[in-house]
Amino acid sequence: MKKHLIVIYFLFALILLGGLFSSCKKTSGLSKANVTFSVDTLIFDTVFTTLGSTTQQFKIYNPDSKTVFIDEVELMGGKSSPFRVNLDGVSGTKFDKISIEGKDSLFTFVDVKLNVNNQSLPLVVEDSIRFRTNGKDYYLNLIVWGQDAYFHRSEVIKEVLWKNDKPHVIFGTVAVDSAKTLTIESGTKIHMHKKSMLLVYKGTLNIAGTKDKPVEIQGDRLESFYKNVSGQYFGIWLYYALPSTINYATIRNGTAGIQVTSHDPSSQLATLTLTNSLIENHASYGLFLYANPSLIMENCIVANNEKYGVLALQGANYYINQCHILDYGRDEKSAALALKNNYLDPKTKTMYLSDLEGTINNSVIYGAKEYELLIDTIQDKSVKINLKFNSCLIKWKDENTDANFKKTIWNQSPIFKDPINYNYHFEANSPLNGNGDPTLSNGFDIDGNPRSLTAPDIGAYEMN
Repeated sequence: MKKHLIVIYFLFALILLGGLFSSCKKTSGLSKANVTFSVDTLIFDTVFTTLGSTTQQFKIYNPDSKTVFIDEVELMGGKSSPFRVNLDGVSGTKFDKISIEGKDSLFTFVDVKLNVNNQSLPLVVEDSIRFRTNGKDYYLNLIVWGQDAYFHRSEVIKEVLWKNDKPHVIFGTVAVDSAKTLTIESGTKIHMHKKSMLLVYKGTLNIAGTKDKPVEIQGDRLESFYKNVSGQYFGIWLYYALPSTINYATIRNGTAGIQVTSHDPSSQLATLTLTNSLIENHASYGLFLYANPSLIMENCIVANNEKYGVLALQGANYYINQCHILDYGRDEKSAALALKNNYLDPKTKTMYLSDLEGTINNSVIYGAKEYELLIDTIQDKSVKINLKFNSCLIKWKDENTDANFKKTIWNQSPIFKDPINYNYHFEANSPLNGNGDPTLSNGFDIDGNPRSLTAPDIGAYEMN
């Protein structure tokens, strides 16, 4: 009897152990890898003028040979999101314990529905889907255009005209191709998505705004919170560009408003002619000139940028007339205007030099710091340095007595009405009033007011 009991206990133990081993084997058969997706961003680029909803799909892949479990799938915007998710035939905003067999995949459908008449929607509406697998979170981005607009997504532009009948949204890098021209007509509104850029590479950009219909360039977040938030997009970059013009443009809230790199060596015309324009509230530079481009700038305001208003690095050739160049940024090492004929490559330790030549007439260079004009030049026989300032108001603590500064007003407040809140008009008792040189003046100010023929004002505005 005892022998029989021993045999029964032994067999029972083997069954238990077998169950344990089988359970361990089952657990160890699960993949510790993570799923992958057919896309990382799902973009709904349908224009929602007549159609309020659309559906797209993507695949979730299990690249491993073993089964993988997705612990959680969650639409981050929840029930308030315009997106809806259908996973493996089930609709919802949150799913648990999804399994995918080895080397298999799972279709996921995403539907979006917007009120096509809701013009208060942002131009771009975003959400994301979170996938938690083996303790790690992965996100798939969802993007839909929220209003009727022209959408330019990482494209190369041939010769074309951008019309003003509806907004233009730039997503990614939109490039004007070599020897091609992009013309933007007056009244056009351009909105740039996060990290986006308008690149002009050996081509031409013509922004043809007018006083009554300026071209507006800013981010694509339309909520009031973003009205004065800088760094919302990269900016405009003219790279070895053919002669380009920007007239009556308002460029706000980017990282660098306009960057001009070098010039077209076959042309004697200015790389950029910038007139009657406002460049303000950028996270770095308002206007960045690099590697000896040429610039003509008249009746412009460059202000409230967090680093430099205008920075010329490794030389430039410029003519600036009747402008406000202002610095109310937070960077203590910056200035309204900085001019350098050199650049030291931090990697190779190579010093590059270029010509630095320019004239600034009837302009105000001012801000909150003691030195709002910085000049850094290295003398060398291979380069030219020729800088002239005529009838300007300049904030520079030491008051330069060099002969190249003629009729300069040093360190007097221009008495702007409210520069912190972007009002750069000045009071009647301002030293800007009537102290410009009439022989250097142009005919009209940025507001279209005629300038005095005998005693014009300094800067972009003429008091009437």
